[in-house]
Amino acid sequence: MDGQGLPGGAFEDVEPLTGGTQNTLVRFRRGGRDYVLRRGPAHLRAKTNDVLRREARVLAALDGTDVPAPRVIAACPDESVMNGAVFYLMTPVEGFNASVALPDLHAGDASVRHAMGLNAARALSALGAVDHEAAGLADFGKPDGFLERQVSRWLSELDSYGALDGYPGPEIPGLDDVARWLEERRPTTWRPGVLHGDYHLANLMYSFGGPDVAAIVDWEMCTIGDPLLDLGWLLATWPQHGDESAQLAGPLGAAGGLPTTGELVTAYAERADAVAGRDLSSITWYAVLACFKLGIVLEGTHARAFAGKAPKETGDLLHAITLGLFRRAQAFIAS
Repeated sequence: MDGQGLPGGAFEDVEPLTGGTQNTLVRFRRGGRDYVLRRGPAHLRAKTNDVLRREARVLAALDGTDVPAPRVIAACPDESVMNGAVFYLMTPVEGFNASVALPDLHAGDASVRHAMGLNAARALSALGAVDHEAAGLADFGKPDGFLERQVSRWLSELDSYGALDGYPGPEIPGLDDVARWLEERRPTTWRPGVLHGDYHLANLMYSFGGPDVAAIVDWEMCTIGDPLLDLGWLLATWPQHGDESAQLAGPLGAAGGLPTTGELVTAYAERADAVAGRDLSSITWYAVLACFKLGIVLEGTHARAFAGKAPKETGDLLHAITLGLFRRAQAFIAS
């Protein structure tokens, strides 16, 4: 921090932040300024440092845009400084995660919750409007062939679970039909942009004072791809009464009063620079792809549970959500 010219002095109000499942977050104050430090877990995984470097780079690139996200204050890609861990300092977010708890204002007013949903789509459209090349992210991902490789990429991932001891293979009704439909209906043209990669309510922080999105968080999956997949992801995970997906949205999903998926698409489309060159008439395809991809990702924990590498109850829960996602994919196709 001293080398970056940041204010000096004692470290004060040091507090670990919870809510994430992997990386470490610590909030503190120094020299009259508040910070959040983000680094990998105590036992670093093989790609953790690379992921942290990518996060810091994309968040720095978003500075100067109106995308609600933490701003990078300083980043340290040098692994020797913190015993092997890449880390960065970012601005704190004053907000709450609606999948964990709802303040009284939000819990008690359905109109506020409805606006929260619309603002989730609007925050995403701000990201879709970013010119990634002008932001210095031209080499951040591999957009060529992005849509063409999605189905085969995730079917290969599903096949790889067969190497786990005890896993009987995927028992996912509709898997082949959904894969075939995706290959047959794939959009032929699209415009690349910044893709968050895991856009759903649990990765949003909301303002305590109203329905505004304070920040989009957890950028581990970000790349350059088709931003409409983020909108599809939001639709795929959008809480519906009696559906397993409501578990992903926690108290907000249980409280109800949220907009329909059609209203989400309309809110996204309000911003012309987000939809220019993008075919929202194909949004069903992106929602189905999101169901397909997320379902396969969650099935990985189910497979690891058979091998004793994850709790059985967690594996069973995520398998149930996978089945629900494939039912939702088939409902999208039929609609």
